[in-house]
Amino acid sequence: MVRRFLALAVLLAPGAAIADDNDLVLGRLTNRMDDGMGNITIIPQNQEFRTLASELGVVLAPHMLTPADTLGFGGFQLTADYTTTTIDSGGSHWRAREAESDPGGTTGHAPSSLTTYGFFARKGMWFPIPSFEVGIGATHVVDSQIWTAQLYAKLALVEGYHQLPIPSIAVRGAVSRMMAQREMDLTVTSFDITASKHFGIGGTWQLHPFAGWNLLMIIPRSEVIDPTPHIDPLVPGQEMDSNNSFVFKDQDLILRNRFMAGVKVKFAAVQVTVEGTYALAGSSKDDRSGTNVECTLPATTASCDAKDTSKSQRTLAVSVGVDFY
Repeated sequence: MVRRFLALAVLLAPGAAIADDNDLVLGRLTNRMDDGMGNITIIPQNQEFRTLASELGVVLAPHMLTPADTLGFGGFQLTADYTTTTIDSGGSHWRAREAESDPGGTTGHAPSSLTTYGFFARKGMWFPIPSFEVGIGATHVVDSQIWTAQLYAKLALVEGYHQLPIPSIAVRGAVSRMMAQREMDLTVTSFDITASKHFGIGGTWQLHPFAGWNLLMIIPRSEVIDPTPHIDPLVPGQEMDSNNSFVFKDQDLILRNRFMAGVKVKFAAVQVTVEGTYALAGSSKDDRSGTNVECTLPATTASCDAKDTSKSQRTLAVSVGVDFY
């Protein structure tokens, strides 16, 4: 009886949080300044935080993976999606990866790209207006606990003129919300303009090449961060450690421009879509009131203007699924 009770207690006891290689440890993005008398001042590195959010935002941003034509009000689509997106693996901001080999260094040691997989459902609508389509899905970053919930709405401004040399044109708004990261909230909204053209092949195959432009608006928000998680402030003599906890102050909107091109191939109900995306390097700045000093690395003050220093990023995305009409 005692053995059964102990076994049950072990099963029900809360386990320690387990982080995967690509999970975030934002407490590493700090400059720890020693005054020579044993007093440590922890300075949050806003520029690293902004650049990390920018690159991660591109990784988690909604992808097009559809031509400009909608599915039609009777259409419905289910897909499984796979993407791989390059990152600046040597950037110091990637010290925040759980698997970083040198978290106190000045450069990162991340992989050259991050991979995601996801699932999507898309539905053509007749309400509130014709040529309207909505989609909902979820995306997961491999080797992490990161998931995103995604939603979009697309309106075809021109579609259906398949026998004429007129492309289909659509606009789309989308949002992606990161989940399962304790120290950061990340929301990515986007606006797209896409053009595509339908081609029939042999009466059985359909080819839909498409291209477009996309504006990403990335909104990072910091939760309370403990930069010394190995120190327990409840232990006598360590009570003052709780004073080291901090929050990255809210950043101005991060803007990234992407250009995309792809093709959807359809046979019967089965479709495969391949898309390549190129995101321009980041350049937006967090313009703080009361200062015009740009942040440097390492920064000795958090009162500075942080510039997004992310490099250009490339994404290859593949979607496989079925269309129902």
